[in-house]
Amino acid sequence: MSIKGKAYIMGAYEHPTRDAPDKSTPQLHAESALGALKDAGLSKDDVDGYFCAGDAPGFGAMSMADYMGLKLRHMDSTETGGSSYILHVSHAAQAIAAGKCSVALITLAGRPRQNKFGFGGPRLKPGELGDGPPEAGFENIYGGTTHNTYGMCAMRHMHEYGTTSEQLAWIKVAASHHAQWNEHAFLKNVVTVEEVVNSRMIADPLHLLDCCVVTDGGGALIVTSPEVAKSLNRPKVKVMGAGEAPKGPAGGQDLDLTYSGAVWSGPRAFEEAGVTPADIKYASIYDSFTITVLMQLEDLGFCRKGEGGKFVADGNLISGVGKLPFNTDGGGLCNNHPTNRGGITKVIEAVRQLRGEAHPKVQVPNCDLAIAHGTGGSLGVRHGAATLIMERE
Repeated sequence: MSIKGKAYIMGAYEHPTRDAPDKSTPQLHAESALGALKDAGLSKDDVDGYFCAGDAPGFGAMSMADYMGLKLRHMDSTETGGSSYILHVSHAAQAIAAGKCSVALITLAGRPRQNKFGFGGPRLKPGELGDGPPEAGFENIYGGTTHNTYGMCAMRHMHEYGTTSEQLAWIKVAASHHAQWNEHAFLKNVVTVEEVVNSRMIADPLHLLDCCVVTDGGGALIVTSPEVAKSLNRPKVKVMGAGEAPKGPAGGQDLDLTYSGAVWSGPRAFEEAGVTPADIKYASIYDSFTITVLMQLEDLGFCRKGEGGKFVADGNLISGVGKLPFNTDGGGLCNNHPTNRGGITKVIEAVRQLRGEAHPKVQVPNCDLAIAHGTGGSLGVRHGAATLIMERE
């Protein structure tokens, strides 16, 4: 069953906090939910489907449904890291198309600044096993971190295609040009290529400014059936297509660090939507690191493999200048990145663009078709990819 035109995103809300010492994680979920419901013109009593990921405390969807007083017919707590919430829009549309619910609430929230874990969770000392997924016993003992994995991807891409640190820096520059207009952005200052490459090294070749920010915060979305959407006095954002795919190292055999699961999830989404990359007016691309963006742009078909460096260095990601404005809220590189699962903000900003509600300085003219894409896990190695294509009706 195709989900094309079977569901609409009718509510979107991004929590304004970036540092929340006085709020609990469930509270951030609930406040985000209320914001999205208000945006849609609905109440919590209208919600009959609920979606969340591993950031939800306790027993996930079950605990949050109890906390928020939801009476549900359907719930889903699929976890795929940073791509979870892009994937949840697709899963909500599937549930709506199957008649399992008619008003789906999706919430994300986290307080990593209070937990002091930062991006990728707590740091382990070399030789310290700790808890983790099946591969942890083989990798954590060497002191590996998220930064190291992404650094390896960047280094390999440079080796294979001649990509440079200066080219990667243009992604941060573009994000900062957009963040300056976002009153809630964690980093509002416009930066230069020189400032990025001169910032301290984190995981060679990635510098400090190649990395996303770490913030508290949250967000929520309301996805409805076409019938409910027609009853609401809000701009309608139609779900057109979606794709999802895992990528793993397969025991290290034939491992290629230079591509992501977008090579599979992207074509599936474009095929279902009946559009091509050339039709997209705005792109929300998950930006845990600058290399994350570059590889996903290539894998989604916005440029050829190996040509991402030139594509971004030509200024193509800057709204009002380039061919493909991206992350006009500042993204994870400048705006916010709660819980290591910041994908929901990618959908929220895409909804703003399609409604014509983005900041006037970054609003894309005649924005009628947008894409949101995310990866969760370790780019190039072990992760889940999710792609979502939306259209203004």
